[in-house]
Formats: sequence, structure tokens, C-alpha cells
Amino acid sequence: MRLGIFSDVHANYEALSAVLEAYRSERIDTYYCLGDTVGYGGSPNECADIVRHVARKTILGNHDAAVGGRMDYSYYYEAARHALDAHASMISAENMAWLKTLPYQEMLSEINLLLCHGSPVRLEEFEYIFAPEQARECIAIYEKLGHLTLIGHSHLCKVFALTKSGVEELPSVDFVLEEGKKYIVSVGSVGQPRDFDNRASYTIYDSDEKRFEFKRIEYDIELAADKVLRAKLERNFAHRLFIGV
Repeated sequence: MRLGIFSDVHANYEALSAVLEAYRSERIDTYYCLGDTVGYGGSPNECADIVRHVARKTILGNHDAAVGGRMDYSYYYEAARHALDAHASMISAENMAWLKTLPYQEMLSEINLLLCHGSPVRLEEFEYIFAPEQARECIAIYEKLGHLTLIGHSHLCKVFALTKSGVEELPSVDFVLEEGKKYIVSVGSVGQPRDFDNRASYTIYDSDEKRFEFKRIEYDIELAADKVLRAKLERNFAHRLFIGV
């Protein structure tokens, strides 16, 4: 089975549309979203409408939780709070109900695949994994991890191979899973990449071949940025799209 896994759309309709169009040539059987459909961008309803219908399962991200009234985000910086407040005010009743029901994780036992937004150690705290020392904390729950655990949240593409005694960071390139190891992979961001590559990030996992693939696609950044500005959100949310940070 070929799975299309993507994360952190962040209300970027243009990036999401480009990713889904690219997936059309990849023989995808099922789609999964790892969270943060809303936040930052100019098209929260349009993106939520699409993700709700495309993804078999969507995981709760921290921005989803904030807009859905499921977490305290008073400690977020002002511009991020403003965007979350704005999205909460404009999101449709149907999409709000959807945000309120999203799960923190999903275990696909039949293919030994765990899906979550941030670190699986303390799910409700939405902690990052972008360095080996953060991945090392997951050794404490080694038996609960999938052979492959997929996360978003950091907006970076990262690969960590775990054993019961250690962690190795691997290059963020296509690879085949080995027996005797477990992998935590951060799939990057559709709508707001932060690795200085402004192309939208998306991934594919072939559960039969146990092969994981990273993909990137260009999209209409100028239009996405213009929608941010027209929504009167923080200007930097638009500007950062051009440089991928």
C-alpha cells in the first residue's frame, strides 16, 4: 500500500493544491495528514475542507488545537495569537466541529506505523523532535513506537534511527526501513517549510516495500503570500514563504 503523508498545511491553499496535484502521479492508495491544517495562512476554511475529505485520518496539531479551543495558547507570541484568533473567528461550524474531534495519534497496527504531530512522548505538549537528543527521549517508549513513526510540527525533514540503546540521525533522503531499528521521521511542511527550501514538502511511504520517500514541489508563493496580507495577518507570515524559513 502506498500512503501519501503530509503535514503543516497552515492554511496555504496554493501549496496544498500543488501537493495534491503532484500526488496524482504517485499511485497513492490512502492519505494521512499529521496536523496543523490551520494557522498562519490566508485560507483556513479552504484547506480544512480539502483535508477533511482527502485524508483518511488527520492528527491534531497545536494550531488545530488552539483554533478548536482545545489548548491554552496565551503564551504564544502576539502575531501567532492574532492569526489563531482570526482563524477561530472565520472557520466554518463544520470545520470547527472537525477540529474538535481530531485525535492526538493514530496507530496503524497492520503496517506498524504510528502517526502524531509532535513528539509521541508527551502528546498533549506538542514537543519538537528536530535533534538526536530530542529523539532519544523516545527510547523510553520504544515498545510503543511503530517500526516507523511519522511526525510534523518542526516544519523540517528529519530522519532518526532508534535502537533500545541509541539514536542515529540519518540524511533526509529516500530510504528503506531495516529490521531491528525503529525510525522517527519528520515529514516537513506543505504550507510553511523552514529549511530554506521554499517548495512545499510531502512524503510517500510504501508499506509493502518499506520504502520512505521525501518529495518537494513548487507552488504559487506570490498568491499564497497575497492572501496572508489581504487577511491582515502578520506580514512576516507572507514574507517567510519566499525564503522557506
